[in-house]
Amino acid sequence: MLPIESDVSLSRRIALQLGLGLGAGMLPGIGAAQGAWPTRAVTLVVGYPPGGQTDFAGRILTAGMQTSLGQGVVIDNKPGANGNIATDFIMKAPPDGYKLLVGNGSNMVLNPHTYRNTAMADPLKLVPIGLLLTSSLMLVVPSSLPVKDLSEFIAWVKAQDKAGTGIDYASGGPGSLVQTAMELFRERIGKPKMNHVPYKGSSPAMTDLIAGRVNAMFDASSVVAPFLKSGQLKALMSTGAKRVPAFPDVPTATEKGIKDFQIISFIGLYGPPGLSADIVKKVNTAMNSALKDPNVQKTIAERGDDAGGGTPEQLNELTRHYYKLLGEVVRANDIRAE
Repeated sequence: MLPIESDVSLSRRIALQLGLGLGAGMLPGIGAAQGAWPTRAVTLVVGYPPGGQTDFAGRILTAGMQTSLGQGVVIDNKPGANGNIATDFIMKAPPDGYKLLVGNGSNMVLNPHTYRNTAMADPLKLVPIGLLLTSSLMLVVPSSLPVKDLSEFIAWVKAQDKAGTGIDYASGGPGSLVQTAMELFRERIGKPKMNHVPYKGSSPAMTDLIAGRVNAMFDASSVVAPFLKSGQLKALMSTGAKRVPAFPDVPTATEKGIKDFQIISFIGLYGPPGLSADIVKKVNTAMNSALKDPNVQKTIAERGDDAGGGTPEQLNELTRHYYKLLGEVVRANDIRAE
């Protein structure tokens, strides 16, 4: 399996490739949109219920984007099939710029590998517009678990493996980034027995984790932040290239000697195939303007996320990078959503 590239080296490579344009299948349609755009409200489609991280990423930008575009920007939640319903909806939408997808690492890079028995649209055919936010994952355990750091946790996991029971880890559902991260972690520490316990979403998984009914879980830093601050959970490591500013005492996987283990959760804005370069440029400009608002940046940082921004080319590179590398993790560990 190829190592997962660090955020820093990936950023450098993206910068070097900006002049190369978008990858095959990702080029916006040729020519500008006919007439002025937009002349009515723009809808950001979210493939998950209100209140989650993906929904937050779309909603926090609506006011700023409205100011830039001069028209309303509204959220339309279309949950189901781990984001696949929304992805398919945008794949079939007219390329007029009035319906765009707030896509994350699940529906954009994991689902095509984990939904093996379902005919689904290829998300790489969507047109990248810009990165909204990123988030390190954090390995968290119940406060009651008798380990104080990652080394003690790994030793405890191996002891449970030797005893023949293994440990139970939670996820918000089979085939998720959370499960994929834990299976990669299990590889990196020698493949001890770790039993996957999937839930219908992060909330019930967190409830059982806090209660100690399961032993560990990965999730985005913004998702686990409230439980870390309340003392209900403790974090053993994060998965980004640098420590999470909101939790500076939590070391990275690299710092703890876990090699080739850097994974970020990302959320981006995508359009339907054939979306014109002119509309892509206008939406990207509005998105970047909204992300520069100090209040928006403060809110994102306080949650434990990092504000995005940048070009369509950068989002294209990031999407394809994780599509390839996380696909290898899925196949190596036979991870399935069905």
